[in-house]
Amino acid sequence: MTIHTRPLGSPDTAATAAAIHRNALGSAQKRLWQAAMGTVMPDAEAKVPQNPDMEKLDLDALLELAGRATQPRPMAAVLHSPDYRSQIRDPDLRSVEASTPVMGEIALDPARLGANARHAPALERAADRTGIPATALAAIVNAEAAKDSAGQWNIYSRNSRSSAAGLGQFLSRTWEGMAETRGTWLNQTAQAKGWLDRSGQVRPAARAELLQLRYNATASIETTADYARANLKTLERSGVATGEDASAVARTAYLAHHLGPGDAIKYLKTGLTDERAGLLLRAQIGGGRASQAIARTGDASAAHRAWLDNYVGSRVRPERFA
Repeated sequence: MTIHTRPLGSPDTAATAAAIHRNALGSAQKRLWQAAMGTVMPDAEAKVPQNPDMEKLDLDALLELAGRATQPRPMAAVLHSPDYRSQIRDPDLRSVEASTPVMGEIALDPARLGANARHAPALERAADRTGIPATALAAIVNAEAAKDSAGQWNIYSRNSRSSAAGLGQFLSRTWEGMAETRGTWLNQTAQAKGWLDRSGQVRPAARAELLQLRYNATASIETTADYARANLKTLERSGVATGEDASAVARTAYLAHHLGPGDAIKYLKTGLTDERAGLLLRAQIGGGRASQAIARTGDASAAHRAWLDNYVGSRVRPERFA
């Protein structure tokens, strides 16, 4: 280890210490979340850069460090919408009333968004409206959207294997469902534009224009927040713990965003069937890679869980934006 001769309080030393601390915090949160999910991936499989010095710290030290650093506080005001109802089109779920979950908050630092700093106002507005931390929203979008060489989110992101599009990678049917869900940002927009009929359903003639709105950054971020709020409430009512801080909330919300609430509940409670897991894995990483992963693990459910747990643990990290 190189010993620096700069004064202890110098800016360079402080920056280095902060970087080491962020690495330790991220590693601890990732390992704890994976342990809670029942799967801890080997470091060799993880996509998070490992710091040799941090491996020497025991878990208690990391937890103490994380606790001092984040100190999640209850939100000063939790927004409750008594008339907000989730009507997500999921074959496994009935419509449920949604309300804002209480959770710890870590302030968003626009500078930490880097090339995506221009999206900070939209993230903050969506967070203020729904109660989902802006850092959690940033982490979800960062995991979903395609990026250019500078790390900038591509608002025109498309998944060639499905209908997923935009920063939030919403499937066409999910986007329409959010437009038809009373109280959401997208529902209010669709009503104002006359895209809904008298029964609140999307007019066939307006469908193309509505789906095109997925490529609007504000619309995608606002709808990601509404979808996260509804999904977290659905998971809670199904007996799934969603977490009380931004990191845990982001990871749980991302699972529901990625899988849909019905599959997320099964995934977190009993696990997906081999048939369903294999289908999802092939859609995400392609048939060839999926077949190789299934051959290594012995079954599709285990292969899909190994891939998804590792992906979420390494990619969905709100602390990067705090």
